[in-house]
Amino acid sequence: MKLIVKIGLAIALVFSIAACGNSEKDKDQDLRLEGYESQTKSEKVEADDATGETGDALSNKGIGPVKSLSLPESIDSEMAANGADIFKKMCSACHKMDKKFVGPGLADVTERRSPEWIMNMILNPEEMIKKDPIAKKLLIESNMAVMANQGLKEDEARAIVEYFRQYDAQN
Repeated sequence: MKLIVKIGLAIALVFSIAACGNSEKDKDQDLRLEGYESQTKSEKVEADDATGETGDALSNKGIGPVKSLSLPESIDSEMAANGADIFKKMCSACHKMDKKFVGPGLADVTERRSPEWIMNMILNPEEMIKKDPIAKKLLIESNMAVMANQGLKEDEARAIVEYFRQYDAQN
């Protein structure tokens, strides 16, 4: 009889913990969606205009530490290999090169975005998602899956850009 009571208490404990976990998830979801659900139709049109559909997305440098970046004509294969390793370790759980996954597909990203924008998105995703119109649009297209800040350094983000350049040049 004592065993049945202990099992019953254990089951009740598991259910109460699971119920608490869901409320935390709901709070997290509310925080992530804060400010995005109330976007008006005119704000969405402004975001569309800022993506380059009616303007030049390559002139958008994003918001973050990278204000200017001059890329050499030739690709640094050693840096690109380092960037590929970093990408596989830190980014490939959500991004694929040739297709949309959790986040957008990244093939030809160097033709669609400035290198500064790419680096700022890697280094400063929270602020980019809040303030940059392209990042806001990508968030909506990615079903509100917020890009995690991986805590990369500027040289690591630069290596990832070089990997993207090499990938885009080869494909």
